[in-house]
Amino acid sequence: MALNLDQIRSAAQRVAASHGLDVVDVEYRAGAKPRALCVFIEKNAEQRARLAAETGAVDGLPAEKLSGVTHDDCTSFSRDFGTLIDIEDMVPGTEYTLEVSSPGLDRKLRTLADFQRFTGSLVKLQTFEPVAGNRHWQGRLTQGNAQEITLDLSALKQKGKGAKAAAKAGKEKSQHLEIAIANIEKASLVPEF
Repeated sequence: MALNLDQIRSAAQRVAASHGLDVVDVEYRAGAKPRALCVFIEKNAEQRARLAAETGAVDGLPAEKLSGVTHDDCTSFSRDFGTLIDIEDMVPGTEYTLEVSSPGLDRKLRTLADFQRFTGSLVKLQTFEPVAGNRHWQGRLTQGNAQEITLDLSALKQKGKGAKAAAKAGKEKSQHLEIAIANIEKASLVPEF
């Protein structure tokens, strides 16, 4: 029996919904001993809104942008989801570890909804194809739509040969860079303290 991540992701979301949570990501690490199934969870939008109303900001960060996940959330989700995947034999073989956690402050951004939710945040990303001669970028995410995102490059000092060209062009016009969503290989938040 092969591992079906889509089936696991769907089952994880069903269990998460019953706990007022959302599944952010599911990863399977087969090279590790023992193998690991990693599930990243956060409070659902309704629960994050409630948390934001109760607390406002936590350490200067708007509560609606935080995952809001507690140790108890991870424990109860892990217990229920672990039972389900064992009963339905979703992870073939006998030895694996189920790891459940929040996505963290440096969470990955994968979907358009992620980019829109974290507009205004610092991000770092890598593209499949170079943009302005560079594949690695950091900046403040100013907007995102179905086709592209826009980074404000003046938020951080850029590195690489393409960054010099972008900085030079930025002196003549704004330091904003548009990157097609289809060209983003990986992206994540840069924690601000």
